[in-house]
Formats: sequence, C-alpha cells, structure tokens
Amino acid sequence: MRRFRYTLIAVCTVLLFLGVTDLILWFNNQAPHPVTIDTLEQTGAPGEWLQVTAGYQDLDRAISTSGSVDMEALLVPLVTYPDQEQIRIMVETRNPHQLQLFQEYHFFTDTIPEKQKFRREHGAEFKGQRDITGMLVAGLIARGNQQKLMKLAKETDLNIADDVIFLSEGKEPGKWRGMFFTVIGLLGLFKVFTHKREVAVSEPETAADP
Repeated sequence: MRRFRYTLIAVCTVLLFLGVTDLILWFNNQAPHPVTIDTLEQTGAPGEWLQVTAGYQDLDRAISTSGSVDMEALLVPLVTYPDQEQIRIMVETRNPHQLQLFQEYHFFTDTIPEKQKFRREHGAEFKGQRDITGMLVAGLIARGNQQKLMKLAKETDLNIADDVIFLSEGKEPGKWRGMFFTVIGLLGLFKVFTHKREVAVSEPETAADP
C-alpha cells in the first residue's frame, strides 16, 4: 500500500510539473513573437512561440520524417536567401500543401520530363518565401523530440549548423493541457495526503476498541 502511495505521489508530481511548465510557457507567450529570420539567426529567439518572417523554405533539401510515401511531417530548411548553404533553422511542418508538393515531385513523377514539367509549374514554391508561425522545439519536455529531429537531420549530407534551431509549425502553447495537468496533479496529491491523514487518525481509535 505504501509503495502504491509513493508511486501515486510521483505521478502527480510529474503531472503538476508538466502542467505548471505549460502554464508558464503560455503566460510568457500569449501571442507569437514577431521576428525576422536574420534576427533569429543572429541573436536567437525572443520567445518560444514565434512568427518568423522573410525566410525562404527549401523543399529541395526537405527530409521526410517517416521515409515513406505516407508522410506525417517534413523537416524543411528555412534560410535567409534561396542559395544559402548552411542551414541554421529547420521547420517541422505538417502543412498539407507542403506535403503534397514533396510527395508529388518525389514519388508521383517518374520520368525526367514529368519532373521538369512539375518544376516549371511549382518551382517557385520549392524555394519560395514563406512566413512561419510555430513553437521552438526546445526545453526539457521537448528534448526527446529535439534529439530525434537532430539525429534525422545529421543522417543526411546537408550542411547543418551545430546550433540549428528547430521550429514546429502550427504548434501553440498548451494552455488547456497545462490547466488539466495542474488540476489533476493537485487533486491527486490532495487525495493522497488527506487519505494518509485519515488513516493515521483512525488507527488509534481502532486500537482503543476492546
């Protein structure tokens, strides 16, 4: 019984930590922080929720996170100018249009003429300028995902900076998740400690019975 109580305390403490972390993140990022790609590369991010402007996506150097036709996401370089060699910002995107462009070019055009025709029609989008709004993939909670993305990026022959910044497009601070985790964690701890107190009070009374 005591072991179960300790396990429950540990679980509730973790939930409380995650919830408070999410709420602090939301409090500091109630709107996306506007930043140009130049500023982001040179001085870093002004917050965790960003609106990055003036950047160029490079779908030619994009990486599929699944490695198959049924893609879940792409890892797309975001650069200051179209021919920039070193990649300092990578965007994890699930944008349907970007996924469709990548799929059609790499998987659904078989011959060189087909690929040339596709590039004539959509070439500007492969290296076009696009503003990105999303969350930094950073911090304790996102460390596992960050390491996975870094490993995936390093397995390619791309010129990726050691301090590359990862952005998750479309992701926002988890206000409601933070509130849910915090409430559940607090209720759980309250239940554990009040139950322990009730047991401690009832034991002497039981022992006093004839």
